[in-house]
Amino acid sequence: MLTQQRKQYLLDLLQREGQIVAKAVSDALGLSEDTIRRDLRELAKEGLLERVHGGALPLLPRSPALAPFAGREQISPEAKPAIGRAAGAMIQTGQVVFLDGGTTAVQLARQLPRELCATIVTHSPSIAVELVHHPGIEVLMLGGRLYKHSIVGVGAATVEAIGRIRADLYFMGVSSLHPQAGITTGDYEEACVKRALSEASSRTIVLASPEKFNTASPFQIAPLSQVNDIVVHRDVDDALLAPYREMGINITLA
Repeated sequence: MLTQQRKQYLLDLLQREGQIVAKAVSDALGLSEDTIRRDLRELAKEGLLERVHGGALPLLPRSPALAPFAGREQISPEAKPAIGRAAGAMIQTGQVVFLDGGTTAVQLARQLPRELCATIVTHSPSIAVELVHHPGIEVLMLGGRLYKHSIVGVGAATVEAIGRIRADLYFMGVSSLHPQAGITTGDYEEACVKRALSEASSRTIVLASPEKFNTASPFQIAPLSQVNDIVVHRDVDDALLAPYREMGINITLA
């Protein structure tokens, strides 16, 4: 099969089935997965599909959460504090908690009960500053290169420091959430840090404001099988939440 024939086959398959699984196509055509992945990468560059881990999806909307930090503060201004309160209520006395960067995580820090005594580990200066005057919170900051777009530390030093800690909970911020594309974000190094935080925690809880659903960002953090809980605003359509419930993920409505 010629290259152009393979690409047309892939586009026709995507239109019929709504997704492409690279391994299944390679088995069906008797070709290597590398060949199929290369075709998918080229089709993605042409703007004809959305490349995701293990295959491809139809083009998905880009998340507004890819905007700079100041711009993101204006998105979902009512939902984010509610999500922060619901998430903060999950923290128990004495726990060690990873708290991600981002505007929803900042709201979580602001909503923590004044009587809570716990340890918050973060790579976000914004989170650390929010907790300066919280009497019962011990704050541990992870170092690294400052990624100014999200105001968080990234890089090898950050990942190495994460590996020395075992947390009870990780509250993860994401740019995008999709049943097939999984949890994704806009920067490769930031995705690596989030993945390391999840792997070093007993429980991963995604903070998802409404605009992030059914969108995709370029870099996958982890498959949805690694997510234990999603905290969302109660106004999110139940049809958007159904696929995650079917995967066994706990949904908390804020």
